[in-house]
Amino acid sequence: MHSITKDYLKNILKIDNRIIDLADKCEEEIKAQFSIIEEIREYNQYKVLDSMRKNRLSDIHFNYSTGYGYGDIGRDTLDIIYSDVFHCEDALVRPNIVSGTHALSLCLFGILRPGDELLAITGKPYDTLDNIIGIDSPVRGSLRDHNISYKQVDLLNDGSFDFEAIKESVNKKTRLVLIQRSTGYGWRKSLSLKDIEEGISFVKSLNPQICCMVDNCYGEFLDFYEPTQKGADIMAGSLIKNPGGSIAPTGGYVAGKAKFVEMAADRLIAPGIGKECGATLGITRLLFQGLFLAPHTVSEAVKGAVFCSKIFSDLGYEVNPGFDSNRSDIIQAIKFNDRKALIYFCRGIQSGSPVDSFVTPEPWSMPGYNDEVIMAAGGFVQGSSIELSADAPVRPPFIAYLQGGITYDHAKVGILFAIQELLKENLINLV
Repeated sequence: MHSITKDYLKNILKIDNRIIDLADKCEEEIKAQFSIIEEIREYNQYKVLDSMRKNRLSDIHFNYSTGYGYGDIGRDTLDIIYSDVFHCEDALVRPNIVSGTHALSLCLFGILRPGDELLAITGKPYDTLDNIIGIDSPVRGSLRDHNISYKQVDLLNDGSFDFEAIKESVNKKTRLVLIQRSTGYGWRKSLSLKDIEEGISFVKSLNPQICCMVDNCYGEFLDFYEPTQKGADIMAGSLIKNPGGSIAPTGGYVAGKAKFVEMAADRLIAPGIGKECGATLGITRLLFQGLFLAPHTVSEAVKGAVFCSKIFSDLGYEVNPGFDSNRSDIIQAIKFNDRKALIYFCRGIQSGSPVDSFVTPEPWSMPGYNDEVIMAAGGFVQGSSIELSADAPVRPPFIAYLQGGITYDHAKVGILFAIQELLKENLINLV
């Protein structure tokens, strides 16, 4: 770090000199990891570029459709480019898919029918799916309310699939198997593409007719491949996470085999209409541009996660994954084992944000969650977790989940602000 930058951090941003020195030391020790991240970024950038060139992307595709959206060639070309980038038959990319949870819900309700069973083989899914599935009770409109049963198989202690338990759980009612690539609010490794391929191959060996679905949120462009290249029948994610490149103002996608994408489209719009309708209201250019920027933006976020892992590990905290681990999502977990430390970490991240830096995050009962949640999110797009953010259910062992960072520099300084906040409250010790 240049001396003039150190002086700015110390004298203008008021970061303790001991924190700056620790950051400098950490950056020297993570250079090899950054090199790996940059190789993956470069490959994915060329892949996205080539797809846009092949499909003759032009400013005519940035058109403004209204009403029914019939004949929106921008929207249709966006679907084609997504399916090309993800090496699958078809894709559904829409601004009226409001979140990753919504995209996953479209797949589940679109594909499953009364009497079917959903089997999650990576343990309990992300918290926002609880009420969609009806895990704890038959919530009105949930899968359970529609007579669709649910079963789950937890991962083994080492984070691998429990193949014996999966074999025992698959039965004639099993219609869809759900694999969650990211950790969600769990303390485990994110699944590599090799893990996902092995899990899908095993399920298909039991019954090739089972639809294998991957929750790909936070995982796009973390590898040279995507789950649809490793056997996934369908996958889904959010455009205000990785593939929107911090430019997409809203939206989500579904990608995979054409028949399953069409089922999700029927659920989004109406049976028999599917992908044929849907006005884009002038934001198509942002969705294309966000996709183009996504490989670079994701690599910056991953670098920030690696830095976070290294510096908090050096501070004595248990982190997951380790700084030198292979990564399959952008999330970095830090176990605080202390409610106050968790809250002040999030407050520090917020104070280092470009938007709403003056806001103080507090735990609250957020819609879709069954525990109080604290969220630090000072991004330009509401809820955008490809921008630097941190959140956590406020429950023991008080784990913070940090993700995002449009630029590595912002991720880094946000983390330094968080450490400074902990130091001010005497929640950490620095030599």
